[in-house]
Amino acid sequence: MNAIIYIVDTLLSLALFVVLARLLLQWTRADFRNPLCQAIVRLTNPLILPLRRILPPIGKVDTASVVAVLIVAFVDVAILFALRGVALPSPYIWVQMVALEIARTLLWTYFYCIVLYALLSLIAPGGYSPMQSVLATICEPVLRPVRRLIPSIAGLDLSPLWACIAIQAILILLHTN
Repeated sequence: MNAIIYIVDTLLSLALFVVLARLLLQWTRADFRNPLCQAIVRLTNPLILPLRRILPPIGKVDTASVVAVLIVAFVDVAILFALRGVALPSPYIWVQMVALEIARTLLWTYFYCIVLYALLSLIAPGGYSPMQSVLATICEPVLRPVRRLIPSIAGLDLSPLWACIAIQAILILLHTN
């Protein structure tokens, strides 16, 4: 049973990651002509396009994408509760668990994006790849404030290291609560 729970949890986490990635790409105004962005759009369109017919955007916020993230997170928590044989908790605890799941997924997404961004900048500095463009769009809003606080030392930018340390500290705090 543990193997089934692991597989289902992994697949649901990947689904939440993809829907959350689409929302992040919209918020950071990524170039949607990029092949990686197009792949994420194609993967999430079956869920988001029907929601767009019902939910109009509010200002610059795509409500269909926000609701899609919430739906996938609620389904994720509900299925994992059902597989573990636990009755659904009270609505307050359920909402709290959904919020924690979204926060953890968002933090892990940023952690891995920053690590990949730093590795690509070490391997091919100044080069271009579709992945590097998307990662720069996602990571720069997080790394820019860290760079203002901690400038580079002898030309070495340590902002990804400090951002990853901060993200891990927040994840530890979320895990203890």
